[in-house]
Amino acid sequence: MTATVRQPMAPRAVDEPHRVSTPLELLFDLTVVVAVARAAAELAHTIEAGHLGSAPVSFLMVFFAVWWAWMNFSWFASAYDVDDVPYRLLTLVQMAGVLVLAAGVPAAFEDGDLRAVTVGYVVMRVALIVQWLRAAAADPERRMTALRYAAGISVVQVGWLLRLLLSGPASGASSAALVIAELMVPLLAERGSMTTWHPHHIAERYGLLTIIVLGESVLGVSVAIAPQVGDHPLQPDLLLVAGGGLLLLFALWWVYFLKPAGQTLEERRDWAFRWGYGHYGVFASLAALGAGLEVAAVRALHPVQASDPAIAWAVSLPVAVFLLLIWALHLPSSPAPVRQGVTVGVLALLTLVPPVGCSVGLPLPWAVVATALPPVALVALGVARASRDQAGPA
Repeated sequence: MTATVRQPMAPRAVDEPHRVSTPLELLFDLTVVVAVARAAAELAHTIEAGHLGSAPVSFLMVFFAVWWAWMNFSWFASAYDVDDVPYRLLTLVQMAGVLVLAAGVPAAFEDGDLRAVTVGYVVMRVALIVQWLRAAAADPERRMTALRYAAGISVVQVGWLLRLLLSGPASGASSAALVIAELMVPLLAERGSMTTWHPHHIAERYGLLTIIVLGESVLGVSVAIAPQVGDHPLQPDLLLVAGGGLLLLFALWWVYFLKPAGQTLEERRDWAFRWGYGHYGVFASLAALGAGLEVAAVRALHPVQASDPAIAWAVSLPVAVFLLLIWALHLPSSPAPVRQGVTVGVLALLTLVPPVGCSVGLPLPWAVVATALPPVALVALGVARASRDQAGPA
């Protein structure tokens, strides 16, 4: 594919036919998954060592930086991807920022040192500022929207750099304030005129990242057991964890794609922020689940510092969060949201039973298998409902 040397960054059509992810977007996703993998691996090591402490906070902060940069890139590309040379080069800068961020993940977990993470994050955001300035120059109708984005992002990046001068409680409080500021920028920028993001393109982008994060979970489990499997062939506990984990991940994939999201976003463009922001929890829960499954696989082969109930919670809690969020994100297209909410709520609670059972004697491998059963039940209910809808009235 040959890129145009340079062209005005005019907005793309909302109803552009056959809009799909570009090869450049897919390449960008591969750099993002490196950072996700590093964050999940560090979380797994912390769980395995039994040193939970501030690990969840470090994971959520690092994951926010990765997710927020990916999300802003994806929504901007949906509205303004002209695929010329400057656009490609600025995307290259964003990819470099992701890799710098990924390199800083271990220091963020081990020492609370966020310098490399912050530098990588700011590099990504500065490249996006330039993209918004290009959009402001070429899209008179949404010039103020683009300028508000550029100004808002610029101010917050100065804040992130100044935050590096702080320590202790002031550092944590400033981080929380800056996260809120980041989330507010799109809400304020889009008030005048919303950008022309493509609903089906956005739905595909989110679906692809969901698959990538699920795949990273599979890879994490595989990497954990690969060095040991030769010395411990066909261990029953390992087979249970691997089989239960695979069943669980497959069921969550199926749950995510039970309902088409593109149609909902097309009919309810006002749902964009809820959809976009709510996926932070979806993606983070899947990445955290991968860390939990990785530790469970290691535990199936030899003792670790973490207790079996703690590992079971690391598997079950992300699943419960995932199920509840998926239900909430699809509320506009739910014909019976209350009834479905009760069903999903009960199944989410059932995913929390295995860790309790683990604390009174249920073996960890069986707890992993049991955690997969509520998502499998939700898939069965969804398939049955789809079958009834296809059959129509008798």
